[in-house]
Amino acid sequence: MAEVLMFHHVLGKTKGIEAIADQLRDAGHIVHVPDLFDGRTFSSLEEGLGFVKEIGFEEVTSRCIRAAGDLSQDVVYAGFSLGVPAAQQLAQTREGSKGALFFHACLPTSEFGTPWPADLPVQIHAMNADPFFVEDGDIDAARELVESANHAELFLYEGNEHLFTDSSIPSYDAEATKLVIKRVLDFLA
Repeated sequence: MAEVLMFHHVLGKTKGIEAIADQLRDAGHIVHVPDLFDGRTFSSLEEGLGFVKEIGFEEVTSRCIRAAGDLSQDVVYAGFSLGVPAAQQLAQTREGSKGALFFHACLPTSEFGTPWPADLPVQIHAMNADPFFVEDGDIDAARELVESANHAELFLYEGNEHLFTDSSIPSYDAEATKLVIKRVLDFLA
């Protein structure tokens, strides 16, 4: 059994994010999903990004870090898009981290001032033609991370959707998400 701290994407703590958390819980894992937006959800990336600009990206990250402070250190950090930077920072810099799961995004490890811990396991999941993941350089950061770590996997799924794992929004891809969940459960086991 693993304990997972999961950070949602820019649309907020949607029913789709909760559905993923519930699947992990059903497999026996403890999953925490803090609501970084105080109950607000958005129907478009533009609306969500507008809200993030209002409160500040630093504030979102700060909320993630505070959520981690309430937990033991031996946690798996998971992030969906906007939630990846904080999950990556915590996994990479917080002593005792058990692993990391990144969905739809990945940053260069140099962003956090230390190299990725070589023995810290990580999985990265994204679509192979997602313009945010490919054109913004996340795919390159993911490949570099996989090369630098002893236990790292990058899974690319066929398609161009960004938030394809969220069952509550139109970009959802049920088949790809089924495979994501299987791989995540194997990782957590």
